[in-house]
Amino acid sequence: MSRFSLDQEIRLVQDELLLLGSLVEQAILNSVDALQRRDVEAAKAVYHNDRKINGKHFAIENHILITLATQSPLASDLRLLAGMLEVNTELERIGDYAKGISKVAVRLAEAEFPIPIREIVTMADLATSMLHRALGAFVAGDMVAAHSIPEEDNQVDEYYQSIYRKIVESMIKNPDSIDIANQLVWVVHNLERTADRVTNICERVVFIVSGELMEFDNTDDETIGLD
Repeated sequence: MSRFSLDQEIRLVQDELLLLGSLVEQAILNSVDALQRRDVEAAKAVYHNDRKINGKHFAIENHILITLATQSPLASDLRLLAGMLEVNTELERIGDYAKGISKVAVRLAEAEFPIPIREIVTMADLATSMLHRALGAFVAGDMVAAHSIPEEDNQVDEYYQSIYRKIVESMIKNPDSIDIANQLVWVVHNLERTADRVTNICERVVFIVSGELMEFDNTDDETIGLD
């Protein structure tokens, strides 16, 4: 196959990844908006749209595998295509987080429990902004952005801890609300994990551009208290 053909396939995959990224970014924002407005129908729409995200994920994976098998990629191309597979997987997982939030939005639509929704919305805005810019860095091969974006994960972690404390305080005041409180904890956990997945995408950008495998040293909820 010609170099032109390979480059064309790579551009097609990049375009599809950007489309998938747009879908999962909007899914996160829509799921949190449904929670904020106690909108069951909007939450169900996010839940069902996850099928579209999954379908896009599998189509991209298939496209990459066919390209690997038929286009005789060089070493740098192999690195790019392998990185694309990883980015594709990270995006699908973020879509799962949006689906999880939408399920909570349905369950809590009628719940009488104080939801720290302003902080949750801010947390979602920050995580999706990180995602949007990480995908831009991926397409542009922007190492500077790939290194700087994960630093914002610390802000997301701070929101997680702050919201978690508020939920626990409400739960202590009203022990009958433990189940509802746990549902909200899952919402902020999913948003925190979204930012972690964005960090993984940035690591893939560094790998694609430089060939360096590295892990950004950002504390997340799975390591807090283990130092």
